[in-house]
Amino acid sequence: MFPEAPSSSVSSGFSSAKRSVLMLLKREPNATLGRVAQFLGTSRAAAWKHLARLEDEGLVQRDYERGPKGRPHARFRLTPSSQQLFPQAYVQLSLGALGFIERTQGREAVVRMLEERARELREMHGSRLSGLDLSERVGELTRIRDEEGYMASSKRQRVTGFELLEYNCPILMIAEKYGEACDVERRLFRDMLCADVSVRHRVVAGDPVCRFMIRPSRTPTTI
Repeated sequence: MFPEAPSSSVSSGFSSAKRSVLMLLKREPNATLGRVAQFLGTSRAAAWKHLARLEDEGLVQRDYERGPKGRPHARFRLTPSSQQLFPQAYVQLSLGALGFIERTQGREAVVRMLEERARELREMHGSRLSGLDLSERVGELTRIRDEEGYMASSKRQRVTGFELLEYNCPILMIAEKYGEACDVERRLFRDMLCADVSVRHRVVAGDPVCRFMIRPSRTPTTI
């Protein structure tokens, strides 16, 4: 939505194994030790060492889940402080600019600013989606969002169409203050995909992922 996200700082200052653990837990919160070991292709003992170091750095925490019998199983997730490692899209600068607009011109002017940014993005990426069918447009939009730091993935739903998932929200702090940004984003997807788009989950609401449901439009249009 706002300035293009810089490369994730997860890529610097961490070993490849630590980066892999952080990225896995961003996409799969509450992963088990076995899942982390499987993802890394290492033993459980080696995976445990990586997790323990990240715990010591305050980036990972563990919870215990009691099963029907035996000892509780540990599950791992990222701490709130780990959010700074992922793309943030110059949030503080953007918040300052939006706050100034709100103070001087009102909340409606902030919404117009968000809508203008969405229009710029449609124009910027329109050529990448032009002439594609819906499946191809969803795939290309997923690549665009992933490039912008949203850690996006998508998949076809058997009956309902497609699902677009975003595991990182570079504009989280903006969306927390200006909830209108979320609906502007939904309408941006609707216009770029020429499809009906609804939202099931939102990171800003405390969910681990933003989940968009995409269905063919009942009033087809072309880009």
